[in-house]
Amino acid sequence: MTLWNAVLIASIVCVALKTAGYLLPARILELPRPSRIADLLTVALLAALVMVQTLGAGQAIVVDARVPAVLVAAGLLMLRAPFLVVVAAAAVVAALLRLWGWAA
Repeated sequence: MTLWNAVLIASIVCVALKTAGYLLPARILELPRPSRIADLLTVALLAALVMVQTLGAGQAIVVDARVPAVLVAAGLLMLRAPFLVVVAAAAVVAALLRLWGWAA
């Protein structure tokens, strides 16, 4: 299977799932279980995206300046810092580590 075949199959599956969502009655989607699953799935997908973008470089896992920057951002978010402060602090940490050569 080529990459384009995988992209086309994934696209078809996404459209089919979206269509199925429109065909389901609203009373099914308003139940507690589907609502909870949708909430948890969103968080899980976002966490997976953050990890892939932080540790991924092609087919390899790379630990560089992004890892401490994400840790700083997570700590600041736990302290309820404003989002712009979180982003700026993470960028400064990554830039300083790269400047000092500690994490390329």
